[in-house]
Amino acid sequence: MEFVFIDDSVKVGKDVIIHPFNVIKGDTVIEDGTIIYPFNYIENCKIGKNCEITQSNLKDCEIGDSVKVGPFARLRPQAKIGDNCKIGNFVEIKKATLKSGVKASHLAYIGDADIGEDTNVGCGVIFANYNGKTKSKTTVGKNCFIGSNSNLIAPINVDDETYICAGTTLTKDTQKGDFVIAREREKIKHDRAKKYLKGD
Repeated sequence: MEFVFIDDSVKVGKDVIIHPFNVIKGDTVIEDGTIIYPFNYIENCKIGKNCEITQSNLKDCEIGDSVKVGPFARLRPQAKIGDNCKIGNFVEIKKATLKSGVKASHLAYIGDADIGEDTNVGCGVIFANYNGKTKSKTTVGKNCFIGSNSNLIAPINVDDETYICAGTTLTKDTQKGDFVIAREREKIKHDRAKKYLKGD
C-alpha cells in the first residue's frame, strides 16, 4: 500500500485492487471486484462492483456496477452513474443522472441533466445549463444518439430514440423517434484562401 492514502472511514469490499498513487477519502465505499488504477482522487463516493476507475477526480458521486471511468474524467457532486456505463477521457459530469448503459466516451460536459438508458453522448457534446443568471435542466430519453459537437440548450426535453446529428445546436423539445439536424451548409469560395493566408 505504499504511496496510497486511504482514510480510516473508507470501506473496501472483497477482491478490490487499489494501485499506487491514489487518494481515497471521506465516506467512500468501494464494492467487490473493483479496480482503482493509479492517480485517482476519490472523496465521499459510492463505487459499485466490478468497476474500473482510471486517473480521474471523483467527489460526492455514486457509481453503479461494471462502470468504466476515465482516464481524466471528472465526476462532481450529485453525479449518479448507472450500471454498465462508460465515462471516458475528459468527460465532466455535475448534478446529473445517467441511467444504465449510457456512454459518454470523450470530451463532453453533462450538467443538470437526466439521461435515459443506452443513450450515446458523442465527442464534444455540451449540455448548456447556464445562461449567466440561472441554471436549467436537460432531460434525455432512452436509446438516443447525440452526435459529436452538439449543444443542448436547457431547459429542454429530448424524447426516447431521438437522433441528433453532429454539429447540431438544439433549442426545442423533440418527440419520440425524431431525427434532428441544425447546421448551416458550408460555402466554398475557390481560390479565396490566399487573401487570408500569410505569404512567404
